[in-house]
Amino acid sequence: MPTRNAEAVWEGNLAEGAGRMKLGGGAYEGPYSFKSRMEEGPGTNPEELIAAAHAGCFSMAFSAQLAGAGFPPTRVHTTARVTFEKGEGGWAITSIELDTRGEVPGIDAAKFAELAEGAKKGCPVSKALAAVADIRVKATLL
Repeated sequence: MPTRNAEAVWEGNLAEGAGRMKLGGGAYEGPYSFKSRMEEGPGTNPEELIAAAHAGCFSMAFSAQLAGAGFPPTRVHTTARVTFEKGEGGWAITSIELDTRGEVPGIDAAKFAELAEGAKKGCPVSKALAAVADIRVKATLL
């Protein structure tokens, strides 16, 4: 399997500096700043990119779980919400909520929710983020 990469540069101090991030595959390159990370400002931030990675990985893992259980999905759409807060030990990602909605013929809501939990546990990005104690999944069958 290939090794994936991304790069970032930061210039200046934390509060007044600015940076750029670039995905190795070329799909994204853009700015980030103190305001885009700690407040509301233009650009992206590391937590937003983690959310994108988690939503993408989970959607694929859930699709595989559904198909493996005999319920190939028509569509799986996931939104990941990453909470970034300052606590006693400094800034940290304190929770991640995966809100997934799926169009899956022939499945009931209980089985859908069960397979969503399995996908959350099996998703490689979920495993990488295991230090975040609070990762929740909300599964809605459409």
